[in-house]
Amino acid sequence: MIPTPEPLVFEHPLATWINPSNGRQIDESELMHEMATRQVVLLGETHTIAEIHRWQLHVATILRFIRRNVAVGFEMFPRRVQPVLDEWVAGELTSLQFLEKVDWKNVWGYDAELYLPLFHFCRQQRVAMLALNCNRPLVTRVGKDGWDAVPEEERDGLTPAAEATVAYREYLFGLGLNRSPTAPASAMDTTLDRFIRAQQTWDRAFACNIARALAQPDPPLVIGIIGRGHLEYGHGTPFQLRDLGIPAPAVLLPEMRLQHDAARINGIADAIFALAEVEPAALSKFDRNNSRAENKD
Repeated sequence: MIPTPEPLVFEHPLATWINPSNGRQIDESELMHEMATRQVVLLGETHTIAEIHRWQLHVATILRFIRRNVAVGFEMFPRRVQPVLDEWVAGELTSLQFLEKVDWKNVWGYDAELYLPLFHFCRQQRVAMLALNCNRPLVTRVGKDGWDAVPEEERDGLTPAAEATVAYREYLFGLGLNRSPTAPASAMDTTLDRFIRAQQTWDRAFACNIARALAQPDPPLVIGIIGRGHLEYGHGTPFQLRDLGIPAPAVLLPEMRLQHDAARINGIADAIFALAEVEPAALSKFDRNNSRAENKD
């Protein structure tokens, strides 16, 4: 019997960038200067992890330092609230007024404190905020009935998504859609189509709204704050951006692992950064109240 070869493992020291195609460390200054030449840099996230949002803020700050003309696009906001984002950046709203006016509890719902440092960065530096999402009922409708069933005037400014590749179907199927008794039997099972159509509506919305920002005179570098499931391995939004004629969107991802299976991470992003040990998603109300009380003593 031929022995099974041991998987190749890459070491990933804390606070370093590596190239996921070969495991080599990347000089941060060189990487950031190269990223600043792109049209789009997408920063993936897990929505509930505060450390990741700090990392996004750090990267956005560096890119803003290198290239003054930047905009930050957010998955969290549907396009209909773009005027509210503009008001916020212009300094016309308090934090509470902003969250109420964008209907944060309904349009996103995760703890706003995770995102407020990014929002304040944009306002402080007068960096445009872009609403990248679409109306949620559109996603539901396309998933259920298909794109052609939606009248043009109800498509929220989107164009139809480029068809999902087999590789993307396999990626989405591998996220855990095969774990229940009623789950699709394979990536090509047509019962997966509804989920894929919905996922691609989000992918396309982010891409269309980024492309809209790039179509204006003197276009900014668009920094996208988007869930990593829409970005990994060049699927999702990067694929839709390429379909829209934006050839080289960059994807940067945070990682909590200090060792990587080379096969698993090959092609996952342009570069990945090793984060320190992750704190809880957000302090509980009890912890926050105790912290405030201690600060008063």
